[in-house]
Amino acid sequence: MHKPLAAIARLVKAGVAWLKLIPLGLALALLLSPSLPLSAAENNPPLMLAKVYHPGIDLQDYWVSEKYDGMRGYWDGQKLLTRGGEPIFAPVWFTAGWPDEAMDGELWAGRGQFQLAVSTVRKITPDDDAWRGIRFMVFDLPAHRGTFTQRIPALNSLVQKINQPWVQAVPQWKVVSHLALSKMLTQHVKAKGEGLMLHRGASLYSGGRSDDLLKVKTHEDAEARVVEHLPGKGKYTGALGALLVEMPALPGQKPIRFKIGTGLSDAERKAPPPIGATVTYRYRGFNDSGIPRFASFMRIRTDAEADTPTK
Repeated sequence: MHKPLAAIARLVKAGVAWLKLIPLGLALALLLSPSLPLSAAENNPPLMLAKVYHPGIDLQDYWVSEKYDGMRGYWDGQKLLTRGGEPIFAPVWFTAGWPDEAMDGELWAGRGQFQLAVSTVRKITPDDDAWRGIRFMVFDLPAHRGTFTQRIPALNSLVQKINQPWVQAVPQWKVVSHLALSKMLTQHVKAKGEGLMLHRGASLYSGGRSDDLLKVKTHEDAEARVVEHLPGKGKYTGALGALLVEMPALPGQKPIRFKIGTGLSDAERKAPPPIGATVTYRYRGFNDSGIPRFASFMRIRTDAEADTPTK
């Protein structure tokens, strides 16, 4: 028997559970193509990424929208992908009738429901009931060649043609001052919103980070990779004391490691994020050695790779 076919036969006889959980075509591809990557990192969509807002920017150049605390979703015209380029196994009905034009957005379950959104979207076998609570908040058209100001009406028109209640165009509006922006941010945070986004009206869609897209939040956050579990002392004896994490190195420098010992619940200390996991943490600026100050654990982040905090 041909070796790959023999391997499949052995797996079927053994009743391997994961073959029942993924589509047959994907299972065969994984078995017959040893070189097929499990991660699609090398095929990442060229997404536009945000820097952090700071006072002094001319707000007249920007549109403002809510920052949705969900999972980035990229529709390439045929399939739905994560920020890292991995396939999202949405129910067939969820993307039925979507156009062949690329759409960039957030798969969102509502304010304060980040974990629900991620747990729903990351499942290989989609849960129809859970997906009915997910909305695709579309905020850009990557293939459109116009400026962002020109893309807004095109996006609204496209979403209107899709005519599905779970596909929504992100509202955009203007503010005239930092004070007005701060008041708006305060209102959103009180309503359990994550923050705001600023998008330069004259900008074209291009991958990578730039001042064309800015996030406005009451705190800064970033991702880092867990490299070690440090044991606790005193009341935390026998449990996790702190996470030793590593953030990506700046060009020409070594990766920076630091501890995150606050923000963890008792349950998370007993069952901490695994080694290699990407976690999101809050911080307030940097000390002289480049380590984030007052780093506090927020959550495990499964939809993003560790990234260097913005200074």
